[in-house]
Formats: sequence, C-alpha cells, structure tokens
Amino acid sequence: MTEGYSLREVGKLLGLPRSVINGLIEAGFVVPARGPRREFRFSFHDLVLLRAAQGLSEAKIPSTRIVRSLRRLRAQLPEEVPLAGLRIGAVGDAVVVSEGEAQWRPDNGQYVFQFQVASPGGRLAFIEPVPQPTAPDADWFERGAALEAAAPEKACDAYRRALQDDPKHLDAYVNLGRLLHELGHLGEAQAVYHDGLEHCGADATLLFNLAVLQEDQDRPLDAIASYRAALAATPGLADAHFNLARLCEARGLNQEAVRHWSAFRKLTSAAPK
Repeated sequence: MTEGYSLREVGKLLGLPRSVINGLIEAGFVVPARGPRREFRFSFHDLVLLRAAQGLSEAKIPSTRIVRSLRRLRAQLPEEVPLAGLRIGAVGDAVVVSEGEAQWRPDNGQYVFQFQVASPGGRLAFIEPVPQPTAPDADWFERGAALEAAAPEKACDAYRRALQDDPKHLDAYVNLGRLLHELGHLGEAQAVYHDGLEHCGADATLLFNLAVLQEDQDRPLDAIASYRAALAATPGLADAHFNLARLCEARGLNQEAVRHWSAFRKLTSAAPK
C-alpha cells in the first residue's frame, strides 16, 4: 500500500511551485513523513494545509509572502493547535487568518476589520452563482450585488426585495445566505438556505453553502449529510468531495474519505489549468 503522496503528486494536484512546498516544510507548516528512500510522503492532513497555500497562490499572493506569513503563523501558535482547523485566506495582497468573528494578519499580528470574502482554497469556500437573472426583479438582485462590498446590510435588504418579487430566485437565496453567513448571522443564513431549498429544490450550491454553515455551527454530521446531498445533485462538485473527505476522515469513515479524496483528485487533475 502506497504511503501518502509524493512531492511531485502534490505539486501536480494543487498547482503549487515546489519552492513554496519546500518553504512550508522548512517552516514547519507541514511535516510530511519520509518514504523508504527518504523522499517526502504527504498525508491527507498535509494536503488540507497545503490547499490553504494554494488558495493564497490563486489570489496572486507572492510565493515569498505566502511562506513568510505561514511560517510566522506556525511560530505564533502552540504546537497543539491544529492548523487544519483555521481559515486562511487573502484580503487584498495580505494573508489573513480567521478565528470565529475575528481576523488577523500573521505577518504583523494586527487584526483586520470589515473582512472581505476569502479566496477559495484552504478549509472551506463558498460557491458563487454564475448566471445573473433576466427576470423583472433583476434590478434588486443587481443592486444587492453592487452593494455587497461597501454596504453588506443594504445588500441583504436588496436581496430580500428580489425574493419578495420572485420567491424562486435561486441566485438571490445563494447570495443572501452567503452574505448573512459572512456577517455572522448564522441562524438567518440557515433559514434562507432552507427557504431556498424549499422553493428551488435540491440545488447543489445551496446545499454546499448550507454544509459550510453547518461546519461553522459545529454540526459535522449535518454538514456531512448536506455535502452528500450536494454531490447527489452535482457529482462533479470538487470542493464538496474535498470537504466531505476531510469530515469523513475526522469521523473515522475512512473508506468514504478515500472515495471522496480520489474523486477530488480526478476532478482537479482533469480540470484545465
């Protein structure tokens, strides 16, 4: 049985330069095992951590800054604190760590206010709707989208108006639920997702984002069920396979974890670079 993944496999799977991976190993951010020829062998836990670095790379954070920031993050945290449980993302050109409702920069220790949406990658990610509606309520939806960065509460009101005009407006449910979640209104976000599922059916995006919310509510079994439902609706949802593999491994559901991890690898390897 193969023990873990090689440096080459990890680089190919995550699209990370070897210099970044080696820098994170030297920083102690990941501690891969050694194979019979002393080569690095990476575990699934290592891949979860490295995927956070992948998200930063996709956000155009320079490689040297990624390594420097994550090295300082590891140095600032006690050894018993699991890095895989942190949210690591990008705000502008800075690396930011999220702990509950607080966000801080590991490079200087300063807290960040009015936290923006983290770049996809790391532990979790919201799925954004692709199309915008052409229905008569599109003005309210578009107004909400335009207000999100500067006035998120007003954006929520605009999305609510869009839903009053069209209770089956899928993208409005997705955006409103996501925004409420980001603002810390978890109960309201959950209600929005459930309303969306009731009016629009088992949509994979709604189910995925509901699962992300349930993870933040410390409800892993509910999150597992929601990720499974999302994959039943859209089997090719790579992030759902990744998050479900991680949750299943934590619950001791090893066979299911391996199955979803394999699906994630196939989907991401086949995706255009």
